[in-house]
Amino acid sequence: MSYRNLEIWQSSRTLVIDVHRMTLSKLPKFEMFEEGAQIRRSMKSVKSTMVEGYGRRRYKQEFMKFLTYSQASCDETVDHLETLFETGSLSDKPIYDDLHQRLDRLGKQINMFIQSVERSHVSAK
Repeated sequence: MSYRNLEIWQSSRTLVIDVHRMTLSKLPKFEMFEEGAQIRRSMKSVKSTMVEGYGRRRYKQEFMKFLTYSQASCDETVDHLETLFETGSLSDKPIYDDLHQRLDRLGKQINMFIQSVERSHVSAK
């Protein structure tokens, strides 16, 4: 099995692409290099940290640590998105609502995956 088969990775991949595109097409030029760069980095971190953790899945604590980092990056991305919207830099409400809803769902999926990994390790002892 590959990390590419994980639903949370697939969700994060499409969000990386959509957040990236949003920052290049919906933000003022000055914001592309400030908050736009921050949200791109945090969203990419969700996906790449998940992949790094998956590579360490034999070591359960390491796997969970990286999944926790991934979840924290997802939370950070939500915060950047909210800042962009609240400051008026992102004024397209439908795009904001869509990304916010999908990020919220991804955060819940990551949390459930962490709980699943935790349970599987407890029962394996």
